[in-house]
Amino acid sequence: MDRVEIEISRLPGAEDIPLPRYMSDGASGMDLCAAVDSPTAVEPGRIALVPTGITIAVPEGFEAQVRSRSGLALRCGVFVLNSPGTIDSDYRGEIGIILGNLGGEPFRIERGDRIAQLVVARVSRVEWAEAAALAATDRQAGGFGHTGGHSGGRGGGQGGAGL
Repeated sequence: MDRVEIEISRLPGAEDIPLPRYMSDGASGMDLCAAVDSPTAVEPGRIALVPTGITIAVPEGFEAQVRSRSGLALRCGVFVLNSPGTIDSDYRGEIGIILGNLGGEPFRIERGDRIAQLVVARVSRVEWAEAAALAATDRQAGGFGHTGGHSGGRGGGQGGAGL
């Protein structure tokens, strides 16, 4: 298993907020906690930016990805809307979580609640090699659902841009 050391700082007033941590030995993501000043609610159909009270220094060649917690998504209809949200290696601001409530009830957030996950991953820099044509594959331009599973949608070759 690869390990990477990442510097982390708590913002003033967030000393009581737990640092991101793995909740099991096999976990890929670390839980991120809310640094709200007082209990708050995300109403159904609404979006909120929730502070975490931390900043991190992601090393070059890596990114930190903010993702939904599956339990919140299933039980409450609460999602990280730009999931995965990317924290680039040159960003040094506070990590904020964009939560959307697609459920039917207000979602209450208290200080220290686990609201999202953080996964650190390697990234590659792309150098484009423009070509007149690409190598052929069995799939070709078949879009979403083209590889099987559901027979009621659009079939292969009917969508551009991956549709």
